[in-house]
Amino acid sequence: MRKLFVTGIGTDVGKTIASAVLAEALLGDYWKPVQCGLVPLTDSLLVRSLLSNGVSKVHPEAYCLEHAVSPHKAAELAGIHIELAGFVLPESQNRTLIIEGAGGLMVPLNDRDLVADLISHLGAYVIVVTNFYLGSINHTLLTCSELKRRNIPVLGILFTGEYNKGSADIILKQTGLKLLGSIAQEAMIDKTAIRRFAEQFRNI
Repeated sequence: MRKLFVTGIGTDVGKTIASAVLAEALLGDYWKPVQCGLVPLTDSLLVRSLLSNGVSKVHPEAYCLEHAVSPHKAAELAGIHIELAGFVLPESQNRTLIIEGAGGLMVPLNDRDLVADLISHLGAYVIVVTNFYLGSINHTLLTCSELKRRNIPVLGILFTGEYNKGSADIILKQTGLKLLGSIAQEAMIDKTAIRRFAEQFRNI
């Protein structure tokens, strides 16, 4: 089973839509190990609503927490403690498993472990999702630098939002990572849009 961990350079950079596109493109399964926040809907429910291939399975979360805050705080508010041992890979029947992280690489799961530690625990390859907001170059390079420092394998970079060639070029040059593709910002994201975006990722 191939494991691809989708991490972002921060919150709200498009990880969930990217995960749906990748699952659709690769006929892969989807798993959100930690969900923080249940309103208006979970990321798993959103991804399920966007897939149309009839093969992909959306697996239940290991931790599904009510409050939309950092996982360590959401767990504390729920009266539980997140442990790396609590994350067991779901059975994916030899399909690619798309794993969506919570926030960015350095988000704490507890007072010791970060999302980066979860990636190592799961033995996954990383796809870095980045956007083109002011400061995104810095955040992307910091994320990629930490992945390299930790010897976590990276499949490549996926850009979201209105494409900025200047930013993309410097990020790719500085990191030396492969450009996997880009997902443009759209007024309406539905199954049709997901299928259209998926075409460029079928061979990654």
